[in-house]
Amino acid sequence: MPPTADPFSLSGRRGLIMGLADAHSIAHGCAQVARGQGASLVISCLNEKARQAVQPLADALGAKLLCCNVEEEGAVERLVQEAAAHLGGLDFAVHSIAWAPLAELHGRVADTTPAGFARAMNISCHSFARLARSCEPLMRQGGALVTMSYLGAEDAVPHYGLMGPVKAALESLVRYLAVELGPRGIRVHAVSPGPIPTRAASGLQDFDELMSQARTHSALGRLVTLDEIGGLTAFLASDAARGMTGQTLYVDAGCHAMR
Repeated sequence: MPPTADPFSLSGRRGLIMGLADAHSIAHGCAQVARGQGASLVISCLNEKARQAVQPLADALGAKLLCCNVEEEGAVERLVQEAAAHLGGLDFAVHSIAWAPLAELHGRVADTTPAGFARAMNISCHSFARLARSCEPLMRQGGALVTMSYLGAEDAVPHYGLMGPVKAALESLVRYLAVELGPRGIRVHAVSPGPIPTRAASGLQDFDELMSQARTHSALGRLVTLDEIGGLTAFLASDAARGMTGQTLYVDAGCHAMR
């Protein structure tokens, strides 16, 4: 991509943001900041039922809304192709999707079933590999891919359960993709936010307690906001981060520094 006059600007950049669930989702925070920085966007939600709820959010951002259930064969590939066709190309993509069966999430990792473990890994991790593979031929002048992780990838966080190993795999995937796609100028990162009250997080046991502990033990003494998560993501998609790839970057008010 040709550099912009303002390295922090996304003006003229075309982005795909996956995982819009409601106004409180990380995908929405990322979309708001990216749009504010001048990006043209396509946003995805899970299915037609979700579309009815989130279409007004996409409309407010001037973004095209597409459905994508990553468990369906070829769904990610179709999404990327449709997004690129609508935008006239693709410069960055944000993957904000994570899910595990509640029975697996609320139980011990040792007791997870092969099917449940595999499904969580497919949706939350391997879908990012499929996104990268689909974006690679379209990002002819380079680009950026960003996914969302959590501190539980590195530390054993109570009640985070199966998602800990899944996020650990996702962070490892980021590093391998960064090496593989680096020669094409495609940068790959994971953003690791602190706990915030999203629909996905509500499935965790004792999530209110997790947020309370994060607030108490963070260096800044508070939780982070969607705007702050979106700001870091927009930075990673911008020219200001052209020399960075393969990292997990925390935006958690300093929780990771206090453990």
